Amino acid sequence: MPVSRRRFLLGSAAAIAAGSLAGSQVLAEPRVPVGTELPKQSTQGVVVPGSGQRVPNTGDDFEDAEWIYWPQHPKSSYNIDEQIRAPGGMSKNGKWVEAAKRGTPDVVKRVPTPPGGIPGSKGALMMQTLYSGVPGRLSNADQQDDLLQDVKGRFGSDIPVSWTPNCTVRVWVPPADKWEMRYDYSFGFRAGLMGQTPKGKSDEFWPGIFLEQQFDLKNGEKHSFVRARIRGDEWGRDLPGPAYECESWITMGMSFTPDGRCHFFCKGGVEDLTIKDHFGSWYSYNWRAHTFLAYFFNIMNRDDGRSLSSPWIIDDPALYAATAPLQRSATRPGLGAK
Repeated sequence: MPVSRRRFLLGSAAAIAAGSLAGSQVLAEPRVPVGTELPKQSTQGVVVPGSGQRVPNTGDDFEDAEWIYWPQHPKSSYNIDEQIRAPGGMSKNGKWVEAAKRGTPDVVKRVPTPPGGIPGSKGALMMQTLYSGVPGRLSNADQQDDLLQDVKGRFGSDIPVSWTPNCTVRVWVPPADKWEMRYDYSFGFRAGLMGQTPKGKSDEFWPGIFLEQQFDLKNGEKHSFVRARIRGDEWGRDLPGPAYECESWITMGMSFTPDGRCHFFCKGGVEDLTIKDHFGSWYSYNWRAHTFLAYFFNIMNRDDGRSLSSPWIIDDPALYAATAPLQRSATRPGLGAK
């Protein structure tokens, strides 16, 4: 059941804009070296992701045994060749759509929840990709595909940051023997925001949390792990976060407050986030966020026709609003009304 061209373009709007901050390479931003001591921050005004009310009709628990995603190839590759190839992929429940900017991961399917997941969870979502560039044309470069939660299509509007939108997800790190043999960024959890630039213009930007595949030597043997990277600070740099073991769960979260700041959280395990899991808060890129558009997931690999990406699994992505009006108004839907 393909989504209509109109729905594809509207639902993917958060990933179409050709802004300067997210080119075809996820690796374009400068990275602060591991071991750099970051300044300690106050938690005043910080909102823990998972706070407030669930935004109606958004999120997913993947518990429906008939959950399915319908890909529509050839995929889009607007970030490379400015081609949007409608209709786009879409999940049966209408919550997930292909991002028209970069196209859909080649594999999007419901799988049994890996061990140690959310108690009672039977299903989760696996994403994996092979042909992440222009369809039919290998780039032999690192590329990425996106899966977008259709927030506007499901809720009916974008969300102002005056509502303090915040989102969470659980991520399972695959075993090292299932990894693509590439020690670099492999997974991203990101938000599409509109913000005010230092020049006073309004434009889109995409803060987020990435997972970077790494290894070191432990007792003389190769030890694989992933490191969180936060995008980003006021200079747009990717900041080094905690390291996590293979075959473990990570809980990630982001919140966006009325002052325009982006707040980043991550911890090992599947327990709810707390203020102790706060990694940092920034006016990312020195912009002030004013509108939340969507959240989405990046899957990255080497676009050479041979390097299948690592199989990333997510569970229970959820969107909240901590300071939203409780009733619907004539001009904008609220939360709490039936």
